[in-house]
Amino acid sequence: MRIPLLSFILKSPFDEGMNEHTEKVKECTWAFQQAVECFLSDKCVSFEKHRQEVIKVKSEADAIKRRIRGHFPRRGTMSINKYQLLMYLKEEDKILIAVERSLEWLSGKADPGIPEYLKKNIFLLVDSIIEPIEELSNMVAEAGRDFRNYSEKKRGKIKSSVNSLREKKAEADRIGSAFTSKIFTLDSDPVTIFYMVKLVELIGSIGDHAENAGDMMQAILA
Repeated sequence: MRIPLLSFILKSPFDEGMNEHTEKVKECTWAFQQAVECFLSDKCVSFEKHRQEVIKVKSEADAIKRRIRGHFPRRGTMSINKYQLLMYLKEEDKILIAVERSLEWLSGKADPGIPEYLKKNIFLLVDSIIEPIEELSNMVAEAGRDFRNYSEKKRGKIKSSVNSLREKKAEADRIGSAFTSKIFTLDSDPVTIFYMVKLVELIGSIGDHAENAGDMMQAILA
């Protein structure tokens, strides 16, 4: 019995949940943003609810990741490199881990908590790392369309999204650096200074992994 050649050319893994996984990453960062805003608000009484939402969305993303891996073919040719796809998924997974760790660190400081005059800087930093994640979502959506119906025009759109992601990540880095410099000028105790510097580092790592995911997408395109 002959097996048609086309049966070995399998559909894109973007049809098996990649877009869905990236949307969960974006949803998780939105929940993180709400949790931070709640934590820094004197009137917030639902921080734990937001934190549990982050945990829930991360768990849902993990299930999608396992499903994608489970659908990798044992034979045939995928439309993109399997190793590169795994590395891409790993970077998205690291975004989720960084979100969870940032939230754990944020809520771990005992009273008196975060100085009031630094709260605006935290809001600005969190907002700045949301933008690369949203661009990541746009990039993956474009990639899904490209791998289904290749064209140079669509390829150009993906590259444009990658460049936009890098620009937004660079802006987040500038905000993070300025914030860190401000922290070191504080007349405060060493524990508070260490806590704040580490918090900036953890939140910044969310954007780092988004940029890494963009680099992997460019490698997939190549």
